[in-house]
Amino acid sequence: MTTTPSGTVDTLRFATAGSVDDGKSTLVGRLLHDSKSVLADQLEAVERASANRGQEGPDLALLTDGLRAEREQGITIDVAYRYFATPRRRFILADTPGHVQYTRNMVTGASTAELTVILVDARNGVVEQTRRHAAIAALLRVPHVVLAVNKMDLVGYREPVFATIAEEFTAYATELGIPGWGSGGNPQEKWCTAIPISALAGDNVVEPSATMDWYGGPTVLEHLEAVRTTGSPSREPMRFPVQYVTRPRTAEHPDYRGYAGQIASGTLRVGERIAVLPSGRTTTISGIDLLGEPVDVARAPQSVTVLLSADLDVGRGDLIAPAGAPPAPVRDVVATVCHVADEPLVPGRRVLLKHTTRTVQAVVKDIPSRLTLDDLSRHPDPGRLVANDIGTVVLRTAEPIACDAYAECRRTGAFILIDPADGTTLTAGMVDGRPPS
Repeated sequence: MTTTPSGTVDTLRFATAGSVDDGKSTLVGRLLHDSKSVLADQLEAVERASANRGQEGPDLALLTDGLRAEREQGITIDVAYRYFATPRRRFILADTPGHVQYTRNMVTGASTAELTVILVDARNGVVEQTRRHAAIAALLRVPHVVLAVNKMDLVGYREPVFATIAEEFTAYATELGIPGWGSGGNPQEKWCTAIPISALAGDNVVEPSATMDWYGGPTVLEHLEAVRTTGSPSREPMRFPVQYVTRPRTAEHPDYRGYAGQIASGTLRVGERIAVLPSGRTTTISGIDLLGEPVDVARAPQSVTVLLSADLDVGRGDLIAPAGAPPAPVRDVVATVCHVADEPLVPGRRVLLKHTTRTVQAVVKDIPSRLTLDDLSRHPDPGRLVANDIGTVVLRTAEPIACDAYAECRRTGAFILIDPADGTTLTAGMVDGRPPS
């Protein structure tokens, strides 16, 4: 059983990605069905819907394709979240779209994932969307990737087909700078594991395939159950973004002033010396309330209310961090971004930058480069980023923000750019952690 240090069964968040019609939803449906995670009435509804469409058997993709437009087209448009469990582990999965124009949804699904399953149609091999999804998974620092070579039944379950695709993806993963890529062996030591499957027939999804005896590695579910998670965010440096100031002003609590929010990373302790950023003023934690009860210690990702010894000017958007090692507030930010809006991002564009609970005005100073997905080269001075482009941007904020490098802390190293006119999300960004050139 995969357990946490406290002895409880842990949870793995993972996302699926791939090109259109590679079988993502069918794979997820097969996982749910074969792991006995589908209720009887859900299965009956899928069987009825499949029969109405003239299909002989149940279309397991319908277990995740919930939108009417998706069911009619047989594709995934939105991110479909599903929850299931086995005796060894709990799972939260995000089934993301395959169309290029919905790459933004893949960014959403993978941003909190610890593993991404990238599907490849065995007939088509590695295509541009495969490379795009692999690059995004690497940029988002997703700790593990499963390369699921699907529809092996349509290529006669031939090992050379699988080996060729795995080799090509190996080369691309190496260019991405990901260490320890490979298939089989110890799933805890590699960024990516390749598994040949047929989601439609169920080969190597939950049960081992009887037709691919040349493959000796884990099934998809076995790998999901065995892969090592990165560990609790409570082991990272303490970061507490303030979301709300609590002032009940009741007879019982006439002078109560607490700062509520979710601990992004690390551990809060009563008596700890802290700094409030971006002001930099310091004090100590005098109390922590968790679910209405005082506690001495709280850990990420718990939601708590923090009380401070000094009466400081603290509000939404401020960040509480250890006084001895706080992140330095900055106004110049260099970041790797994935542009998700239809309107191009250009230098000089004024935007809103949302980082944790803080939103500030900013301007795009420069776009030094754009990533070319075919060979991972950097195209200098592209002049703009269009939808689904990945590139480097330099931002100047009107007010300082206290951020970490994304490689060190995903929660406080991530941000989004917003159109101030209509609130549209423009860009998802990851702080590079190096000063502007």
